[in-house]
Amino acid sequence: MYCIIQTTYTHRNIGEAIINALFEKNLAACIQKQAISSRYKWNGQVEHENETLLLIKTKEVLFEEIKDLILELHDSATPEIIMVPIISGSQEYLDWIDEVTCAT
Repeated sequence: MYCIIQTTYTHRNIGEAIINALFEKNLAACIQKQAISSRYKWNGQVEHENETLLLIKTKEVLFEEIKDLILELHDSATPEIIMVPIISGSQEYLDWIDEVTCAT
């Protein structure tokens, strides 16, 4: 029912656009940003990139809408968009997610 959606970005303006749009549309209760160093394989090469990781606390039913929004605003051809289910949590926190996100 609840989840964390992960995505990354390299350009600050892209990240801010995603964050602002998620809050404007009430798709996220909380978004955390963390600077990370990523290594990944792309087109047969190992790449290195300094990125920012977004952890988006929300509801599973909003995943498709959030995914579509990220794809619309992101500048990467294949951005990371991963949903991790929240198996359990404090009821007060989960109630708060319900309160501040779309009623969908």
